Formats: sequence, C-alpha cells, structure tokens
Amino acid sequence: MKILLLGKNGQVGWELQRSLAPLGEVIALDRKSQDYCGDLSNLQGLVETIRAIEPDIIVNAAAYTAVDKAETEPELAQLINADAPALLAQEAKRIDAWLIHYSTDYVFDGCGTVPWREMDATGPLGVYGATKLAGEQAIQKSACKQLIFRTSWVYGARGNNFAKTMLRLAQERDSLTVINDQFGAPTGADLLADVTAHAIRTAMLKPEVTGLYHLVAGGQTTWHGFASFVIDFAQQHGHALKTTVENISPVPTSAFPTPAKRPANSRLNTEKLQTNFALTLPDWQAGVTRMLTEFIEK
Repeated sequence: MKILLLGKNGQVGWELQRSLAPLGEVIALDRKSQDYCGDLSNLQGLVETIRAIEPDIIVNAAAYTAVDKAETEPELAQLINADAPALLAQEAKRIDAWLIHYSTDYVFDGCGTVPWREMDATGPLGVYGATKLAGEQAIQKSACKQLIFRTSWVYGARGNNFAKTMLRLAQERDSLTVINDQFGAPTGADLLADVTAHAIRTAMLKPEVTGLYHLVAGGQTTWHGFASFVIDFAQQHGHALKTTVENISPVPTSAFPTPAKRPANSRLNTEKLQTNFALTLPDWQAGVTRMLTEFIEK
C-alpha cells in the first residue's frame, strides 16, 4: 500500500510518519520537498504529484493554521484550507484512493456548553474556521472515500506548545494570567496519529465507515486548568519554578484581545468515532502527563 503524506513536519505530520509506517510505503512531503510537490498553495504541482505517485491513501496533515493572520490573508487561507483539499478529493475520487483530512472545532461558533456533534449546525467566527469548513464541504461533495477528523487544542511533544510555554513563563515570572472561559480538551498529536492509523486499518476492511468524525482526548478543561495541571505536575517532579499554581490568575478571553475571535466552547463529542472504530479515547491528562514526563526528564 502506498501512502502520500502531506505536511510531514507539522505536529501531526511528524507523528504520522511513525504511525503510518507499518501500513505501507509512506511518501512524506512538505512544502519544501524537492522530488515531489508538497506545497498546498501549488495546485498544479499537487495534481502532478498525485498522478506520479498514484497513492492508495492521501493523508493531508497540512493547513493554514495562523488563526489571526488569516484575517488579513483570506485568499491564501482559502487556497490552502479549501481549494487544495477540494483538489485532493477530486484526485482521490479519480484514482479511488482514500483521503484523510483534519479539520477543527473553529467550524462552530463556540456557543453553549454541550459538546458539539458532527451533525450540529456550523457557524465559524473567522476566516480560518470558514476556510476549514469550506475544505470539509468540498471533500464531502466530491464523494471520494474519506475520513475527516475534526480536532482541537492540538499539542505535540516536538517543537513548541502551550505546556512548554507555560513552563518557560513559570520559570521567568512570579505569576501568570491565563484564560478560563474557553473550554476544550488538550489533544496530543501522537493520539491523532495513532487513531488515524487505526481508522485506516478499519476503513480498508469496512469502507462504510467513510465520513466526518470528531477526534479529541477525553474530558475537558480550560486554558487555566491546563496551565495549572502543567505547573502542578512540574512542581511535583522537582522542576524549579517561580510561579506556583496559586499564582496563576484566571482571566476572561477579553483580557487578551486578538484579531480573530476564539470559540468559547471547543468541546467535541466523540461517541461516533469511538463506536464506529471500537475505540476508547484516553482523558487529556494522560497524554499531557506523558509529554511532560519526556520533556522534564530531558
């Protein structure tokens, strides 16, 4: 089996190189790749790449993710998040390949407190969410074999992430202020990658699982709760910090104005995914604990 992976150096793409390897030959590309085009802003190059490789599976882990910058670069966000996935879906349909694609909780307006289900009405608050929704819809319209995974609050052990930022700031400052009115589940890139590989195996045997799914870790918290968990864990494991959990002040989103509005409710209901793929998703604390253990011990 031949797998074309786009976005190989992103948080999820990096983990996918590991999780997809046992399934077959993985041709992993990013926008700087030389032998083939992995640049989602180059539609003709993508077509040529797919027609040269003729993969059995296309995994698109690349996206325009600069949420605030998208407000001033709507055309580029549309090209990468909507036009490119539409093209990938068209080519997947042509060669009867599976398309695996990642989307976001930003397709919703963030109202309420109930975890969003796949069939709930969408209502993106900004350009990023709108272009990601357009990408989803284009893939669905193509009727190619597809797995679309909406996720949220993604972090990776490789590179920077919220937890590492909190630890760095806690070493430098006596106190921190962190938002406490946005709710979601921190979700590890490794979890996304492992579930993706499992879902592909299932899809090869049961193509009827094609469709849209919500994929996040179990449980919920706020950014303040996330930061408190990180700082508490570090202190319990002997990490020298200036900031204690008691000195992390909760503040509303309005305390940190941004060009793009963030959804307050990023909770996603994962019942459909867990049922169709016979999965039990771990609580968010499990993945964060593993990532922190590796990071702190280095």
